[in-house]
Amino acid sequence: NIRYLGLLTMAQLAQLEGSAESIKKHQATVLVSLKDADISVRRRALDLLFVMCDTDNAERIVDELVAHLALADAAIREEMVLKIAILAEKYATDLRWYVDTILKLISISGDHVSDAIWHRVVQIVTNHPQGDLQAYTAATLLVAASPRRCHETAVRVAAYILGEFGFLIAERPGMSGEEQFRILHQHWPTSDNKTRAILVSTYAKLANLYEECRPLVAPVFARCTNNVDVEIQQRAAEYSSMREAFSPEAVEDLLREMPPFEDNKQSALEQRLREKEGDNSAAVQKAARPSIAERKRAAQSAATVKAVEEVAAQAQQETGPIESDPVSPMSDGSPGTAKKDPGAKVGIPKEVIPAMRKAFSNLCTSPSGVLFENALLQVGVKHEYVGAQGRISVFFGNLSKTPLSHFRAIIEEGEHLRMQKQGTQGLLDEEESGGCDVAVRTQAKLLLIVEVTAPFDDAPAMRVTFETENGEVHEYPLRLPIVATCFMEPVTLEPGAFMQRWRSLEGQDRECQEVVKAPPNAPPIDEEYMKRIGTIVTEGLKFGRCTGCDPTPWTVSGAATFRTGAKDMNGNNINVGCLVRVEANPQAGAFRVTTRTLHPLCSKAVKNVALVSIKLA
Repeated sequence: NIRYLGLLTMAQLAQLEGSAESIKKHQATVLVSLKDADISVRRRALDLLFVMCDTDNAERIVDELVAHLALADAAIREEMVLKIAILAEKYATDLRWYVDTILKLISISGDHVSDAIWHRVVQIVTNHPQGDLQAYTAATLLVAASPRRCHETAVRVAAYILGEFGFLIAERPGMSGEEQFRILHQHWPTSDNKTRAILVSTYAKLANLYEECRPLVAPVFARCTNNVDVEIQQRAAEYSSMREAFSPEAVEDLLREMPPFEDNKQSALEQRLREKEGDNSAAVQKAARPSIAERKRAAQSAATVKAVEEVAAQAQQETGPIESDPVSPMSDGSPGTAKKDPGAKVGIPKEVIPAMRKAFSNLCTSPSGVLFENALLQVGVKHEYVGAQGRISVFFGNLSKTPLSHFRAIIEEGEHLRMQKQGTQGLLDEEESGGCDVAVRTQAKLLLIVEVTAPFDDAPAMRVTFETENGEVHEYPLRLPIVATCFMEPVTLEPGAFMQRWRSLEGQDRECQEVVKAPPNAPPIDEEYMKRIGTIVTEGLKFGRCTGCDPTPWTVSGAATFRTGAKDMNGNNINVGCLVRVEANPQAGAFRVTTRTLHPLCSKAVKNVALVSIKLA
């Protein structure tokens, strides 16, 4: 009929460049066609709405489709659910709206929400730790799973998300670890084996995080070890014996939250749409083109994956040679053994590396200390800062029983630092034949006057080389503890002003966030522990403490200004406002560090220094 042909033609025209605005004028008419008695017309109307959707009208179209879903007949429901899920993901400028939309789909037509749809929710939430998406999703799903009558798909996604991110909401009223277990376990009798397998894994994670959950979980595992379903039986048996077979640290690693998923170019939902409609479908071609919101999230996910890789690289450095790490105090961890090849250089002794990492982290927030020490050499640092300028004194002490010759210190000069250098004669020579001699029990000295001109997130490199009496050439790549927080100036804000600025700095380019576990040997997180965290924020990071911003004692908030010596067009110094929040979860023994600034490098730099300081608290 004519209406069918008109909708089909408009769907094809909508693919042409420049025709979108003209097609969107008929949006109301197309929505009416969803109620047509002819199912073929309803399908064409759905296709056209899918094709004409963009960032401007996505929320209205999706909300209209969700509202119509409750009235749609079974013949078109599955197709509607699939296309609504794709549109909500594709054009979501706020991923919380996307999560809410999928939950509406589950509540209205849960039988038509495939595993691929809720798997996609898990993937997106896991891959976007920035902001409060993970905590929001956990809280929303806990509420959704609270009623005894709840669709099984909602139980599955709630179980997975609470197992991964439930600790982020455990301090909220009615959302403790024990409450999370009770809400999920009420659905056990009515769940199928696939859902029960997910619940078993979630119970194991809850028992690992919350002591009060262990006596609740243990009898469930005991019953499941004889379950007729092999998957449930195996999971229960392995989780039950895990604490006996492995150390507490190994169990923590095994049950920690999952890393970000690999983000494929085509999602499983798009693949399903292609299978149903073919490559020539206008809807398939539309789904294949990434939206602006998708491109922004892809960049955000790439940054998250990179951060995870950096953490993994640091963990590798704890046990093996260090090749290159801009955050570490050194970039070469080759063993300090005698030379085997003529001309080979002796690097940093492997056994020194753990203590050296701790010394570097301490110096990032303290005015003086030892940066490096082995049997031959001790490197001490004393540094002080006023505004955008700093004065750094470095002392190289000879601890050996023979003189060190051709002693040199080569400093990397980055674009973000203006630097003046003075030192013992020959110390700053660039030629290998140069350098100074450091007699036994004496020191060579280096003085640096620096001025920061732009935000940065790495510490400047310093390469120390010298030759021993027996001809061994030593080369130690170090890092000076000159970090962004050295140039902070504290700012004290009233609670209202702090929260207003906090909200104004939302956005992927302005926020950095990471969850860190307290060290295994650390005392329980209590008010005394939080006082130490407050001291780290005020004295270590040089932030002003902003009290009264939070209703609980488990959060520390601070504000500061990053000072630079650069000038704007009016001759005023360019500065960057910075905010930080450290939120503790005593039950999980973890902290969430969130930084928001006007510059992404500042956000990353403050977060990194805060993380290493908390680990040493």
